[in-house]
Amino acid sequence: MTDPRTRLAAAQSTLLHALLANGPTPTGFNPTRLQAQSQALRAKRRRVTAALRPDLPERLGERFRELFDAYAAAHPRREGVGARTDANTFADWLTTEGHLPKPRRRWWPRPR
Repeated sequence: MTDPRTRLAAAQSTLLHALLANGPTPTGFNPTRLQAQSQALRAKRRRVTAALRPDLPERLGERFRELFDAYAAAHPRREGVGARTDANTFADWLTTEGHLPKPRRRWWPRPR
């Protein structure tokens, strides 16, 4: 028999995977409600990203939502990662995937 804490941790992990990374619906949950909550969490994350990096929705226009949702489904935010880091990681992903050009290099040195 497994430890109750181990079972609870596994159940929580499965639920988080379903909510944040489009994982399968855990037993005992209503798939429609789970999907609605997942969409709400993704929309909140998208709004925070847009507030922290307003240049991204400006540059992407109508594509911002679609691209952010694709990114968020494949890259759930990890524990301990702040919203600003998450927004910057999204910007890096956009560049890597070819949705945005590489940023121009500064001609002045960064402060240390």
